Amino acid sequence: MKTSANNRDAARQMLLQQAWQWLRLLHSGVAKAEDAQGFRQWVRASEAHQSAYQEAKRRWDSLHNPAGALLQNQADFVTVYERKLHGRRAFLGGIATTAAVALLAVNYSPWGLWPTSTELRADYRTGTGEQRSIALNEHIHLTLNTRSSASPQIKEGGVIGLELFSGEAAIELAALSTPFFVRAGAGSVSAESGQFEVRHLAQQVCVSCIAGGVHLSHPMGSRTLQANEQVMYDAGSVTSVSSVDPQALSSWRRGLLVFKRTPLGDALDEINRYRPGRVVLVNAAAREKNVTGNFAIASLDLALVQLQHVFGLKARSLPGGLLVLS
Repeated sequence: MKTSANNRDAARQMLLQQAWQWLRLLHSGVAKAEDAQGFRQWVRASEAHQSAYQEAKRRWDSLHNPAGALLQNQADFVTVYERKLHGRRAFLGGIATTAAVALLAVNYSPWGLWPTSTELRADYRTGTGEQRSIALNEHIHLTLNTRSSASPQIKEGGVIGLELFSGEAAIELAALSTPFFVRAGAGSVSAESGQFEVRHLAQQVCVSCIAGGVHLSHPMGSRTLQANEQVMYDAGSVTSVSSVDPQALSSWRRGLLVFKRTPLGDALDEINRYRPGRVVLVNAAAREKNVTGNFAIASLDLALVQLQHVFGLKARSLPGGLLVLS
């Protein structure tokens, strides 16, 4: 038979769970006007509801503290949101501000945890760990890698190109009469046949030619690539064409992540693209240590365990899929 103390504890735990669910919804970037109204009614229901929310919020904030400076962008976002949440005129005062907060969440995506407004406009999108194969027509085949967004470019009813907003795309062309182009960032890649890949992440674009030849047009200069060649660019610069190991090309399409003397910090950034949650490395000394190896995309948790042991790291799992390595 439960005592009154046990009953109070069970009720408190239930309210904490409800508060946590509200926090996840309000930080999801998809909160609607009715959600704002529901939260307002819930938090005003009693002092116990308010207390449960405050405790859940402290726990929520604690997710960001272990990562220190690496989590600053996320913490700044939560701070901005919290000011809106607690200001009566800003959030609880009406639905208008709820719409503004939702707009902020859609246009700002720390770590890419949710799609931005630009990505939401894309015709094709893939989620975390998802790959999608698309036949644009009988001569053009597209494969989108994880966390990618793109839209076909149409002219006179036919597909003439692709805009890659973010992520990674592989293109296979079969003897076209006119060049097919892929626009990514400040540049545009075109080809009439062959295979190539375009990777657009963090304002930087990498173009890799697998077969045939491709041409890059960019305000800072043009480049022509042949098989097993690569070039990178951003808004203000273009690298020289360089050779690339053919075994590393398209490894993601074979279900592998291939690292060759890759800094651990960069390797973890790549792993983060393929698995839910987030891995954060707070050991500065380990960040520049090199990783060499092939890791199965389907078994990335095993890969993380291996990296943890190889580099002597300690792992701490936190709610929300956050894994802190120190």
